[in-house]
Amino acid sequence: MAVQPVLRLGDPRLRVRSAELEAADFGSARLVALVQDLRDTMAAAAGAGLAAPQIGVPLRVVLYGMDANPRYPDAPPIAETLLVNPVITPIGDECDLGWEGCLSVPDLRGQVTRWRTIRIAWQTLEGEAREQCVSGFHARVVQHECDHLDGVLFPDRLSDSRAFGFIPELQAAGLIPAVPG
Repeated sequence: MAVQPVLRLGDPRLRVRSAELEAADFGSARLVALVQDLRDTMAAAAGAGLAAPQIGVPLRVVLYGMDANPRYPDAPPIAETLLVNPVITPIGDECDLGWEGCLSVPDLRGQVTRWRTIRIAWQTLEGEAREQCVSGFHARVVQHECDHLDGVLFPDRLSDSRAFGFIPELQAAGLIPAVPG
């Protein structure tokens, strides 16, 4: 259990649909170790979330959550949540346009349209079924991380390729907030 290297855009392993976990996987030492690796890696990189494929594990597992995060200074805190075999269902037709970044696409941000409110159905570490409705930034994070499970990265969903660039240049142009420090 340790910080793992995060795969970067261009690595073909990021473009594969991840496998669902089976009943025997729940509560296993392998799954517990994977969750700890996700937690350690996400913390070390100051991420808001991390999907197993980003550390080279092609399983449908996502960990997300954050308190104050320097990468998202205006974002509200989100409780740490583990999603195993998640399924997202949009609620309503409303979408929001927002800036996203990704640990697998370092130093770049882009504008992506996401469902404003979603229902998430998933299983816990032990295999128990859970369901929750979330909206706003929370919904954006979940959709972004779950995209990784299908081999999709945020640049694939850009609203406009002109709304994509390096963080310092976007900050200098006043398009995204400058990170304090």
